[in-house]
Amino acid sequence: MALKTLGNSGLQISAVGLGAWAIGGEWLFDGNPAGWGKVDDAESIRAIHAALDAGMNLIDTAANYGTGHSEQIVGQAVRDRRAKVVIATKFGFNVDEAGKRVMYQTPDDILNNLPFECERSLRNLGLDVIDLYQFHMWDFPAERVPELLDQLEQLVAQGKIRTYGWSTDNVELSQLFAKGKHAVAVQHAANVLQPAAAMFAFTAQAGLTSLIRSPLMMGFLSDKYDQDVQFVETDVRRRGFPRERVAQIVENRVKIREILTSNGRTVAQGALAWLWAQGEQVVPIPGIRTEAQARENAAAMQFGPLAAEQLAQIDQLLDRKETLTI
Repeated sequence: MALKTLGNSGLQISAVGLGAWAIGGEWLFDGNPAGWGKVDDAESIRAIHAALDAGMNLIDTAANYGTGHSEQIVGQAVRDRRAKVVIATKFGFNVDEAGKRVMYQTPDDILNNLPFECERSLRNLGLDVIDLYQFHMWDFPAERVPELLDQLEQLVAQGKIRTYGWSTDNVELSQLFAKGKHAVAVQHAANVLQPAAAMFAFTAQAGLTSLIRSPLMMGFLSDKYDQDVQFVETDVRRRGFPRERVAQIVENRVKIREILTSNGRTVAQGALAWLWAQGEQVVPIPGIRTEAQARENAAAMQFGPLAAEQLAQIDQLLDRKETLTI
């Protein structure tokens, strides 16, 4: 698949990116485990290099992930490849790096701390400029969005960031945010089992990139997990995927497996192909922790999107009423 343009920025990004949440290690969000268990930093760097060597050039991380650790590992991995990589990170929470804790901030604190947060991420990443700086809070007072945009435009003017986006599933807030001159993306959840038709329609109309988090449903849209999976205490999925939810996911995955694996794809590659079929602006960013995952995700680009008739078949099998393709 050809490279895609990140919004109206002119930056060229691969059709699939690398999500760096899982390589952040163990940390707490609002008192609860929010990482993916223990990590091997050397393996994480090898995985990033494998992804870049296989054709990916977009890496998405955040100040939250491991309270800066993910950013630091990304920075180490791309130190000698900076010109070939588009780096995205996120801000908006109170990040206690030493205590490995992340907490909510008030809107006032978010706005006041934004310059500091940007400098901290630049330092962690070892960069002079961040390509895409994303607001990580899912909700925010609509009347204060103009203040947020002003702050971000100041960072652009200062040469600290090139573009910005918002990580939210709220279409109405995204519409306000899209008024920013250098707004180029909305990062939102979507996958073959959880469509996001309204957001896809909006980003296509607004000329924004849809960066898709949870495109593989935290690994469940692959053959790695079944209904008997058990996660360690420090893995965020232990709380997020109770047994009944896992059973329903696995049941639906079985229903559409034959379509997802068409033309020699793996299940994960088919799930990415479904997302690409939702619109040219759609760029999934599945998380990786191993070289094998990096190569599998990158290889999905060779197959391209699913066909329209396959989308319709999936809707029928999952008893959905309609498919949105753009």
